[in-house]
Amino acid sequence: MNPVRNCPSQDPKGRASADVISNGVKFDWGKKTYVMGIINVTPDSFSGDGVLKSTENGSLGIEKAIAQGLQMEQEGADILDIGGESTRPGSTPVSLDEELSRVLPVIERLAKEAHIPISIDTYKAEVARQAIEAGASIINDVWGGKMDSAILTVAAEKNVTIILMHNRSKPKDAAQEEKLGGRYVGVEYADLIEDIKKELQESVDAALAAGVKKENIILDPGIGFGKTVEQNLELVNRLGELKEMGLPILVGPSRKSFVGYTLDLPPEERLEGTLAAVALCIQKGAGLVRVHDVKETDRVRVFTDAVVRAR
Repeated sequence: MNPVRNCPSQDPKGRASADVISNGVKFDWGKKTYVMGIINVTPDSFSGDGVLKSTENGSLGIEKAIAQGLQMEQEGADILDIGGESTRPGSTPVSLDEELSRVLPVIERLAKEAHIPISIDTYKAEVARQAIEAGASIINDVWGGKMDSAILTVAAEKNVTIILMHNRSKPKDAAQEEKLGGRYVGVEYADLIEDIKKELQESVDAALAAGVKKENIILDPGIGFGKTVEQNLELVNRLGELKEMGLPILVGPSRKSFVGYTLDLPPEERLEGTLAAVALCIQKGAGLVRVHDVKETDRVRVFTDAVVRAR
């Protein structure tokens, strides 16, 4: 499967555009914004939506994940992103075997029952490889190939799309509050956007050197990962500057701590703030938004697209 056919280019309005073919679905970045639905096959997601949290029976968790994915497809999701390890501040890493046991059954079922592409949310090369073989067609790496560089080789050999995210997360910078959860503090940047661009370009260069095609790369500036509340707000405001890199942009503001700390609300009450961030990111040039609440986001993206993508 070759999820990307044509190199991204800039349309007359400066937006990165490309025809992407994944699981028989065509994506045109210049035409509309796409929605990625989050499926956390974990017991400890920061947002409280991990499907393993409410049951000790793994098979019930898998069935819940399948149902969630199929519902998200009906609600307007264009991609389903499946992850088996929490990336919240202060989270505990899981073993390779545990992560595989969580995600592979879900990917195998959804690859058969859903009609949209499946993404594997992992930074581990072996998880990515087995997930692609199980039916996923996109790799979503929150470390941009910098934690396990072999994941870039997997993307090249399997000829699949890879999402490269910017990430400066360090445990020492994580702070916890009972009501609002974790956030990062004391993280310093010389120039937030220029530093992000530089470090993302390092990931792009490494991917290209590993044999990944440029047209198979999507960039994620990493909202919430190694950035303070104020830096995340600045990132949303300056997101358009990343269009200069000439690649499609994914953003994941959903229920993140910068929304919660700005509004003084816990994860389960961050829908409105998330939707505001989604609309702003679309206006600034995001081509793909990763969210928990697909139905509401789909309505926001349709309306926002009608404004900012009007020709």
